[in-house]
Amino acid sequence: METNHTKAGIFDVPYRALTIGIILAVTTVAFEGLAITTIAPNVAQHLNGLHLYGWIFSSFLLSQIVGSMIIGQQINKLGVYTSFIVSILIFVIGITVAGTSVNMPMLIAGRAFQGFGAGAIITCVYYSITLSYPDALRTKILAAFSSAYIMPALIGPYLAGLLAEFFSWRVVFWFVLPLIALAVMLTLPSFRKLQLQASVNNTTIKKGFSKEVYAIILTVGTGLLLTGLGWISEWKGIVLTIAGVLIMIKPLRKLLPEGSFTVKKGLPATIVTRGLYVACYIATESYVVLALTEVKGFSADLAGLIVAAGALSWSTAAWLQSRFDERDGGTGRRKRVITGIGIMIVGIALVIASIRLPDGGLVYALISQLFTGFGIGLANPTTGAIALQHARAGEEGEVSAVIQFIDAFSPGLSIGIGGALIAISETFKWGIFTGVMLALSIQLLFIIISFVISFRIQKEKPAKQSSFPLT
Repeated sequence: METNHTKAGIFDVPYRALTIGIILAVTTVAFEGLAITTIAPNVAQHLNGLHLYGWIFSSFLLSQIVGSMIIGQQINKLGVYTSFIVSILIFVIGITVAGTSVNMPMLIAGRAFQGFGAGAIITCVYYSITLSYPDALRTKILAAFSSAYIMPALIGPYLAGLLAEFFSWRVVFWFVLPLIALAVMLTLPSFRKLQLQASVNNTTIKKGFSKEVYAIILTVGTGLLLTGLGWISEWKGIVLTIAGVLIMIKPLRKLLPEGSFTVKKGLPATIVTRGLYVACYIATESYVVLALTEVKGFSADLAGLIVAAGALSWSTAAWLQSRFDERDGGTGRRKRVITGIGIMIVGIALVIASIRLPDGGLVYALISQLFTGFGIGLANPTTGAIALQHARAGEEGEVSAVIQFIDAFSPGLSIGIGGALIAISETFKWGIFTGVMLALSIQLLFIIISFVISFRIQKEKPAKQSSFPLT
């Protein structure tokens, strides 16, 4: 029986519907996460909420953490079938609320539901892959899973720009509903057949709060921090900022590897480095579209095309780094991370230069995205491989969870800080240009810090020593 399964492919009859359904589900989530980048300036202007611009992204990313952790903890109890239905319903509720929004708070609430559902859906997909595919096919379905992000990254921003230009920004939200319906029809029959994993390893349950509780506390603290920063000119803003920081400290200590606050060499330094450059890349994408449309006067579809160039550059660099890694057996990984982040610094500097140019700036903006995308494409898969080198036997899943966490949390925080700077600029009547430049400048600071910390990543393959606290 196992022999037949290993000879089968992921698109053969036993797996075809589930494989296509998984790819559609991931593509849908990726499209909603990426396409909003192009239409966000239009949405914020239409709903008179430019001062809340950062929350369009931060609410999605921060609630995505909560969604993935809550469903990750409950999926063994509920089963993947029920969990997936709940996740899809929450995601669709988010689309409905966002697509019918009449003000920015309503849109932000919809984005939060979308983020929760997106995180939960991806968790269900990973779980179903573990239960439904034999080991020989898992690398193939995971490769297809990863490729499902490429097409939305390449055409999502441009397509969203076209829909917003010729129809309405609301159409971008409704556009994915048929894909969701098809994904559900293809996956649910397979999910229904999966048996509940009754033999949960209860010995791994630790005393105290579970990770999903810490994720919720962290989200609340981050929300208070970002809200307070936007009102920092008032006493209530100062109070909220301090309260947010204090609330965030303990959850971060529990959710990040031990030694992250002091940037200890090894896994902590790798994770902090990754968090900073990922935050910089995603936040820069968000604010460069705002700058191109609101400051430079470019159309939304043209701005989306420029952002898509970064995704193409990312894919090219990711392919190149895999070839380099195969050639040197992984000995050059640290150098590739440092080089990639260095290239990103050039890209971010070019972004700022393109916005400062009095006329045009289109060519600089395009080149900046190519540099930034190439840099992260070189660094990102490499830091993932380095991080997994630090995992002891049985800790690979925990390290993977940390990577997913930092990839969602750090951009959510970074975009929120940029949004707060735009809100401050509005408060003091400095104008949108100053606000955008402040938001982009803080990203340049983050990428420079990431570059400095990257030198603390170990050269050699580290010893198998756990970086996770026992309690």
